[in-house]
Amino acid sequence: MPCAKYSAIVLLLFSFKSTILRGQEKLPLGTNPAAINFDHFPNRIYTLVWRNWNLVEPTRIAKTIGCKVENIETIAASMGLPAARTISPRFKKQIYITILRRNWHLLPYDQLLTLMDMTAEELAFCLREDDFLFHKLGNLKPKVPPLLYHAPDKNTLARAEEIKKLVQTHFNDTKIGSGEPRFNFIEELSAEHTLPELPAYTDSSDEGLRFIYSYFGVFGDPLIDGGLNPFPDGLLARLAEKGINGIWMHVVLNQLVPRGKEFPEFGAQHLQRLASLQKIVDRAKKYGIKVYLYMNEPRAMPPSFYKSRPEMAGVQERDFIAMCTSNTAVLDWISNSLAYVFTKVRDLGGVFTITASENFTNCASHGNQKDCPRCSKRDYADIIVGVNRAIEKGVHQGNPKAKVIVWDWGWRQHGDASDIIAKLPDSVWFMSVSEWAKPIERGGIKSMVGEYSISAVGPGPRATRHWSVAKAAGLKTVAKVQFNNTWELSAVPWLPTLDLITQHAANLAKAGIDGSMLSWSLGGYPSPNLEVAQQFAENPHANPEEVLNAIARKRYGQQAAPLARKAWTAFSKAFQQFPYGGSILYRAPQQYGPANLLYPKPTGYAATMVGFPYDDLNGWRGQYPRDVFVYQFDKMADGWKKGLELFEKMILLADPEKQALAQDDFYLAQAVYLHFTSVANQARFVIARDALLSDTLSENQKSEVKKEIDALLTDEIALSKALWKITAFDSRIGFEATNQYYYVEQDLIEKVINCEYIRQHILN
Repeated sequence: MPCAKYSAIVLLLFSFKSTILRGQEKLPLGTNPAAINFDHFPNRIYTLVWRNWNLVEPTRIAKTIGCKVENIETIAASMGLPAARTISPRFKKQIYITILRRNWHLLPYDQLLTLMDMTAEELAFCLREDDFLFHKLGNLKPKVPPLLYHAPDKNTLARAEEIKKLVQTHFNDTKIGSGEPRFNFIEELSAEHTLPELPAYTDSSDEGLRFIYSYFGVFGDPLIDGGLNPFPDGLLARLAEKGINGIWMHVVLNQLVPRGKEFPEFGAQHLQRLASLQKIVDRAKKYGIKVYLYMNEPRAMPPSFYKSRPEMAGVQERDFIAMCTSNTAVLDWISNSLAYVFTKVRDLGGVFTITASENFTNCASHGNQKDCPRCSKRDYADIIVGVNRAIEKGVHQGNPKAKVIVWDWGWRQHGDASDIIAKLPDSVWFMSVSEWAKPIERGGIKSMVGEYSISAVGPGPRATRHWSVAKAAGLKTVAKVQFNNTWELSAVPWLPTLDLITQHAANLAKAGIDGSMLSWSLGGYPSPNLEVAQQFAENPHANPEEVLNAIARKRYGQQAAPLARKAWTAFSKAFQQFPYGGSILYRAPQQYGPANLLYPKPTGYAATMVGFPYDDLNGWRGQYPRDVFVYQFDKMADGWKKGLELFEKMILLADPEKQALAQDDFYLAQAVYLHFTSVANQARFVIARDALLSDTLSENQKSEVKKEIDALLTDEIALSKALWKITAFDSRIGFEATNQYYYVEQDLIEKVINCEYIRQHILN
């Protein structure tokens, strides 16, 4: 998610404090509270080794804490970890966010830089540009002293031996580390895939649009590293087979254009980036797919940028100042830059714009234009339209056939923005989140959907109203949807809720929408859900039941299709119980499921945006009372379980050559169940733990609460082991492009250790 999306959360891009490391680069600290101790491990050294084993080379772990590789290997073996694997260069580039997150409470910045083999400048860029990474980490860096190796004492060795025995006891039926390597799915999706017939590539601006993000794209600067290919031919072929005719990429405009006299700070390595972009465009063209660029411009700059150009300085937010678009030189730079890009890179499909996202850009992007001496005198709509006009002018100057898709995200604080739409250039396409403002009621709690919803089917009233205004102005219309997954659950590549997807696609077809953006950073997998969009794009009057039946027959065979349909219906009905809300989408632990640790004492940390759920039940539940929050996840899990029972029976009826795929789909659906069940467990644990610590219970009441906790620990152990078995042999589980791996195999093993520790030290 870079950006454009998390309406329920006020994003704080940068912190109040900074630390200076390695030169003058600032790395943010925030409030810098004391880090969490993970007492289920012998000490922080052992935690570091466990968390980084087979993710970071032992040599680098040793270098980080000042010891020999043999010391690290001995510690790993003492806790029952498997033999070290060779780590490929690509692996390291794709998992750095996972590494950063799992060491956030273990190491200070200096040692993090050593462990990750990064400079302070590189890390600062990642924290700023990798989809609001610092916000996902809580807008703070926990305070932690340097970690230096010291030889283990008798108690440390004894605890390590206890951990090893726990690992052997709970995981003795399979060999740890023998499953599928992480990111193996990249190799599978990159493998050659032959299409019966390549889709026709057309320059017509009237074609239906279905564009999507790469399932494993890297967000920050994807064009500078030739070793990271977000769209290999195999993936492009598989997406084309599912009806995709567009892909989108995150770019920063000042990285794509020459330095120039006016802005000598810009443009380093721009030719390399443009060359990489051209290669992607050329390869995508072979599959009838066009490339679209994400335009969130102009990017705010540090105060030093304006020392020689004070007339361009607009609104200031913390450490950054907007490039004021009331200054014609700024708008000219946007237009000229895009004209350059679209002239240099042949056959680019176009751009989509976000002009009021969480990312601080123009002076009105956060509604604070009153603080700018120039923009304060202008109408909000004129500022927003002015940026979009500058983008449209440049794109069409470089390529008149390219699409400029203007997104209403954030306009008028997600309210009625009809006045802005009416002023847009008549050559642009207009996009709105389909389900926005749709009223729902879950567990007796009434609310409205914002976005990222599969459980609530669109379109909602805001998009319907805005599309109507756009059509009256002669604009093409686009629906932003999530047809594979959402932040309701993003740790699986797609959700088998095909009834809901089909209903949404049919509704959009009736509304006469001209195209769809099918995913943000999450949801780019070539799944059967995308085939639904393809069917309705090709035939807007298609019968939903016939579409579902056809997809079921194609995927599993004639005999298995009826049971598959019943399972999809059960999953869809269950998913409609999701207690939708902004806090739950971004802060509740459904992305981590059983991998989220239980804490014997309150951490005091607030849950962060899909980064750290911690034990922040009040942050998880949003507008839902505690009991309703738990009840809704229980209802969802119970309904999902019924679908699993049907699906398991279906596997035996699948065509022989389709049974392996049916089995994989079953495990994926089972992983969803394990995630939702664990969320309810974790909420119950926090409630019971807090009651036990309140010192207001009688001895009998304490005994009952301890029994409840014991049962929850037993269930969480079972869920962790079940998800471990699935995760170990399916590298897709637990992954999402901008968060990389939420969890890996040893995190689920750690959860078992964590639960047994709590049982030993709290219940006894």
